[in-house]
Amino acid sequence: MRILVAAALALLALTPVQAQRSNWARPFEAHRVIGNLYYVGTYDLAVYLITSDEGHFLINTGMEDSAPQIRSGIESLGFKLEDVKVLLTMQAHWDHTAALAEIKQITGAEMWATADDAPVLRDGGFSDAHFGGKQTFKPVEVDRILKDGETISLGDARLQVVETPGHSRGSVSYTMTVHEKGRDYNVAIANMNSINPGKRFHHDPTYPEIMADFEHTFAVQKDLPVDVFVSAHASQYGLHKKFTPGDSYDPDRFVDPEGYRKAVERYETLYLKYLEAEKP
Repeated sequence: MRILVAAALALLALTPVQAQRSNWARPFEAHRVIGNLYYVGTYDLAVYLITSDEGHFLINTGMEDSAPQIRSGIESLGFKLEDVKVLLTMQAHWDHTAALAEIKQITGAEMWATADDAPVLRDGGFSDAHFGGKQTFKPVEVDRILKDGETISLGDARLQVVETPGHSRGSVSYTMTVHEKGRDYNVAIANMNSINPGKRFHHDPTYPEIMADFEHTFAVQKDLPVDVFVSAHASQYGLHKKFTPGDSYDPDRFVDPEGYRKAVERYETLYLKYLEAEKP
């Protein structure tokens, strides 16, 4: 009890930024989301395993030291890290990419990425439009360029690539159909268009087409048919209201079409407010 109280007091003493970083590293129970989609990330940094009969997709990593934690989560679900055949990202920012090079080396998996995020992955973040100018994670070679609208597959697992740029220049989401309990579920692994502090739109934009990218993404995401959605951060899709460690598997646990719609609208509203505040 004393240890739990001390840990709680330590969390209360953290600044908001420190608390956020603490949740990025904080362990969380790996669990089945729906069908062959599993969560193997931390308390807030989402990492997804999509399994197939011929190897697995792994979407995102956490920070630089996250490989052992990801391995542990995958193994707790009855799978092996070494069976990962394809690495994917949702955004080429260090908090989601820093262990990609290590996991690629361990597994021999191929790295697939969008055309605009591939250069950032290859130079370790140096060419990132917002955070660039320095290397923020270990570079990782990209083996295949993803195209908007294409279907990618491993065995019986299929994902559709949906480019959703803005948060990073090459941000990407994925959709899939899962059959459970006699029905089909439309599942979106959706990269939300949140705005990092310091991003510029009107004057000296972070990159030339940034406003068009944000607006394109909001329009695309509004049109997606979604029953279940997850995001790059657990907090963006309310993971901790939907799942508590120890919960048994329930394919309806994450069904939340209204929550998805509200999340997209919330980020669009924040974007419009940001634009208004940025005006001279």
